Amino acid sequence: MSLAKAKLGVDQNVKSRDVKLKGFWQKAKVREAISGYLFMAPTILVLGTFLIAPIIYAIFLSFHKVEILGGLSYRFVELKNFLRTFEDERVWIALKNTIEYVIIVVPCQTILALVLALVLNKEIKGKKWFRIIFFLPTVTSSAVLTLIFIWIYNSNGLLNGLLDFFGLPTYNWLGDPSVALKSIMIMNIWSTAPFFMVIYLAALQDIPRSVYEAAKLDGANEFDQFINITVPLLKPVTFFVMVMGVIGTFQLFDQSYIFSGGTGGPNNSTLTVVLLIYQYAFRSLDMGYAAALALMLAGVILVTTLIQRGFFREEKVN
Repeated sequence: MSLAKAKLGVDQNVKSRDVKLKGFWQKAKVREAISGYLFMAPTILVLGTFLIAPIIYAIFLSFHKVEILGGLSYRFVELKNFLRTFEDERVWIALKNTIEYVIIVVPCQTILALVLALVLNKEIKGKKWFRIIFFLPTVTSSAVLTLIFIWIYNSNGLLNGLLDFFGLPTYNWLGDPSVALKSIMIMNIWSTAPFFMVIYLAALQDIPRSVYEAAKLDGANEFDQFINITVPLLKPVTFFVMVMGVIGTFQLFDQSYIFSGGTGGPNNSTLTVVLLIYQYAFRSLDMGYAAALALMLAGVILVTTLIQRGFFREEKVN
């Protein structure tokens, strides 16, 4: 009987100790969670104020007709703002220009960035200076670059002067609707490719040299190494570069605004979706419709990104 009581007492002591330990760890986890949230509080506050709250407010605006003049007021209009986009001819023009811009600029800047990275990854003299020179457009203000290119594209500017010197046809780069958007494309390909070049260069330097040396022993030339080693190993980086490129090109605004003076001209040839959103929001003061356009643009970017993710998805090895 005494042995049973002693065993019972031990079991009770063990259970009591387990309960105390459980309570201690629960309190420790609570303290840890509180400390973590306190450290994250500044970031959460900034993101909530400048990211999450504006998104929620934009969704709210997209379902309302907003009156600003004579006092701020909201009138619920259901899906009328979204349905209106299908009947708005300027939306389709802006979307066409934007998609054309994305389709041309993203592949060109990606290929140019990869080519520059491959060249600068070689053992050439002065490659550090070349890297600095190539990267300068990226750290230069977009507005400043646009103003410089306006001077270059002027009818009597540098570009037409060079074309005329070599006996090639000149263009009205700023006033001809057939070439106005292409002039912005050229400028952006030149100014954005160096940023992605640095990303590719870092990825190239991360590939083990032993892989290339083994391929050389197997008789692979430089082209075979590029196709069978470099391109597959750079696939995740290429996905990142193209996603960032698509997001950036869909959001084209400042260059188009400066080139056209905010009109999207000539003849709506440089009108983009973001510039159209700006016009409706801050010139027509149609905030609800502008918010609906912004949400639809976000949806287009999301769908495009998911399509890219499916295309670049890594194959599963069985």
